Amino acid sequence: MTTPSELPATEEAAPLEGRLHPWSWLFALIAQLQSFALPLIALLVFGGRSNGDERWQFIGMLAGLVIVVVSVVQYFTYRYGVVGDDLVIREGILHRNRRNIPMQRIRNVSLQQNLLHRLFGVAEVRLESAGGHGAEAKMRVLSLAAANQLESLIESHHGTETGGNETSDDGETATPPLLQLGAGELTRLGLVSNRGMVVVGATAAAFWQLVPDDADNWIGDGAKSLFGQALAAHLGWLGWTLAIIALVLAAMVALRLLSIALAFVQYHGFALRSERGRLSVERGLLNRVRANAPPKRIQFWNRRESLLQRWLGRQSLQVETAVGMQEDGASSAITQLAPIAPPAVVDDLLGRLLPAHALDGLDWRPIHPRAWRRMVKWPLWLLLAASATLTWLIGWSGLLPLLLAPWLVWSKRRLAASRGWALNDHLISWRSGWLGWQQSFAEVNKLQGVQLLQSPFDRRHGMARLLVDTAGAHPLSGNLRIDMSYLPEADARELYRRLAQRIASTPLAW
Repeated sequence: MTTPSELPATEEAAPLEGRLHPWSWLFALIAQLQSFALPLIALLVFGGRSNGDERWQFIGMLAGLVIVVVSVVQYFTYRYGVVGDDLVIREGILHRNRRNIPMQRIRNVSLQQNLLHRLFGVAEVRLESAGGHGAEAKMRVLSLAAANQLESLIESHHGTETGGNETSDDGETATPPLLQLGAGELTRLGLVSNRGMVVVGATAAAFWQLVPDDADNWIGDGAKSLFGQALAAHLGWLGWTLAIIALVLAAMVALRLLSIALAFVQYHGFALRSERGRLSVERGLLNRVRANAPPKRIQFWNRRESLLQRWLGRQSLQVETAVGMQEDGASSAITQLAPIAPPAVVDDLLGRLLPAHALDGLDWRPIHPRAWRRMVKWPLWLLLAASATLTWLIGWSGLLPLLLAPWLVWSKRRLAASRGWALNDHLISWRSGWLGWQQSFAEVNKLQGVQLLQSPFDRRHGMARLLVDTAGAHPLSGNLRIDMSYLPEADARELYRRLAQRIASTPLAW
């Protein structure tokens, strides 16, 4: 790849020496085939079945040939290089396209490898910018050497950026990771996650879409057969109870084992490093992903401890950076600084990455003292409606659900007591939860907007809601937003005034 020192002074004379890997056409072809797989299969397999006409199969073959030609042409016409502080990309034959992307605009560099990438020693490189919708550039594919060289070159243009107490690496030796996840931590991560349930749900949905129409018949027949065998065993009420408990426990164990397996697949080899003033995360067993971004581009922090994490003595730390979403709705930016880690490790990460003393002097303020009444109102009404319906259907035993009412009131009081907000010279923070809890916070100098909202119910009870948006937040996304509800109206208006003044007087650090 061309380096800045090798380029002529004028852009017109600058050679674009970088090009894709010779096998890039194969990966482009695979990506195109994935997009057109169903139409091509339909043309090739079902096109002429009804009338014996083979024209549709020919059209399908011709479409496949066109995709192959386009993929090969892309390799021979794609060039990239560096002109001054710009990354220049040129592609196309008939329709020539040249893009100049300022290096300082690139906020995240992501290298992605699936099994085929790793077999050929290549990687797909995505360059993302702040606030964009889609990658600034997607290079499918580069050799690992070229990808690492491009990544290092972009990092060098951000070399003066540091975050918090961060110290830059000298570049001579590999920086020790800030966090690594071994087999024990990945097992704990699987135990506290619900990835297994997500996979089971997606599999069930796909199953009902793809199986034959009469599948429900043989599934029902199988269930009836199993139930008949259980009846033939003449189990008493104790036997039935133990059997149901055993089935539930077996299902829970199977889901947790699946979650553990998925945690190993997704986070195997997880390593968080700080190099040359940038954070980098590498993870994945089958699909390997490496992403990096400057710490100062982190817009939103979320520290979480679920009930299971508390029992295991672990927490998680998630962040959001203001980079664009990919075309498929996902982002390859850094989101998990610590998928699971001891609280002391999370404290150390926050101390390293936030400005000095950012977490000091947080004076926590509660929400409105009557907020729990509004929080419990609708659950109680639903409980009363359900109990009335059951009483009408089955008699007085339908009143048993009302025994949950005291627990609902108690739990909502606990939840309301756990919520609160704090503001100091550096951070605005919001906390919530009692069985499990989470604390969200953002740096005040990265806020871009604050809204004061009041519904008719808020005005009636003297409450207000405050929405705080960070820089780079998408208007339709809540990932970069702090939502503070049930605040006393006086506190909400005072907080709104203070934040609005800070936003107006603080330039955005871009």
